[in-house]
Amino acid sequence: MRRAGVLSLVALAPFARAVPAQDSTVQSGVRIGITYAPGTRASLAVMRTASAAGLDSVRAILERDLDHSDRFEVLWRPSAGDVVDSTAIARVVRGGPAQVIALVGDSGGLARITVMDVRSGQWLHRARLPLGDVTAREFRLRVHALADDIVREVAGQAGAAATALLFVQAGRLWQVDADGHGVRALRAAGSPALSPAWAPDGRRIAYTAFVRSGQPIVVQDLASGARTMVPTTEYGLNITPSFAPDGRRLAFAHGTEAGTDIYVWEGGTGVSRLTVGRFADNLSPAWSPDGARIAFVSTRARSPQLYVMNADGTDQEVLARFDFGATGTTSSPAWSPDGALVAFHREVGGVPQVFVLDVAGRAVRQVTGSGRNEDPTWAPDGRHLAFVSTRGGRRDLWVVDLETGRLRQLTSVGGARLPAWSPRFTLTAERE
Repeated sequence: MRRAGVLSLVALAPFARAVPAQDSTVQSGVRIGITYAPGTRASLAVMRTASAAGLDSVRAILERDLDHSDRFEVLWRPSAGDVVDSTAIARVVRGGPAQVIALVGDSGGLARITVMDVRSGQWLHRARLPLGDVTAREFRLRVHALADDIVREVAGQAGAAATALLFVQAGRLWQVDADGHGVRALRAAGSPALSPAWAPDGRRIAYTAFVRSGQPIVVQDLASGARTMVPTTEYGLNITPSFAPDGRRLAFAHGTEAGTDIYVWEGGTGVSRLTVGRFADNLSPAWSPDGARIAFVSTRARSPQLYVMNADGTDQEVLARFDFGATGTTSSPAWSPDGALVAFHREVGGVPQVFVLDVAGRAVRQVTGSGRNEDPTWAPDGRHLAFVSTRGGRRDLWVVDLETGRLRQLTSVGGARLPAWSPRFTLTAERE
């Protein structure tokens, strides 16, 4: 019989605002960017108070997810097999906790999770989690979703643990969980495959497939593998697909000898053209979260720059100001989930770096500065960006927290390109 157990997480310090600091670079003599400074996040400790199969795996996943949320600072990590008694918990509680989070395993093969505000004695979150096979992806997703719920209850906004990223490596499509676990190849319609994009439901993806007849845009169901070719993409070069927030419309770039333009497919209603290149290239469409506007890259002024237009193609205008030689080619726009920011990469001294544009004020700030950094993609929490970087020596995926500047390496595969961050998956623990 499985013994009951308790996993406790004690937050030891209140939340505080991030303070300005670094990873970024110098632009026009001013240092731009922010970084993590100790003491600005809620401190926590994770403790398991009894031995029960699977509880230590839950503890480790939950602890890592809460750490990666950048709302907490993990101060105390017991060894994997350590069992901590109530005296040790009380000692941590007396240190000035803000919350206690407990995980209880029972003989029915369940873990019972309790989130408690110790100061007020209020229960903030209660859930039950089937332990099952702790190595299965479904089990890990349930723990990730639990972590997101805890972040929502304690910090006011859900985390991004129950998500995954697509990326391209060696011409193939790959998927990796947001904690870097479970890198796996996806079967695509052709090889190479490029420009992966998630549908808002998290069940479908779109990408460019190189097949014998051309480079069509393919929409693929992840569960069944069923594929649909977007009409009119049977010929020419078709790249950078992007789903609208409603999940029905798909924007993409279609190229011919006359140039590249942006089109929108609306399922059974056909394809409409939004830009007229006139021997210029218009590509990399990115929808605003309300579906009303599309950011894109255009070479109509010779150097690729960032533009925006209405979803019907009207009112096309420059979105990020021209800097006339201070920086170079602009590429890969990505609109933040709240619509306030657009991330993109732009060359600085011939080396791509990640930038963020404030849409309302049109102010641009540089986020990265070490190595080559490109192809940013937003987490659904709106505070984390994933991007491709060579700062570790090879092209891999890295994640930055824009509020603290904290960086972590997500993959170690080498040759990674074109990441796309998924929406949150809905698999959750049962609420009590």
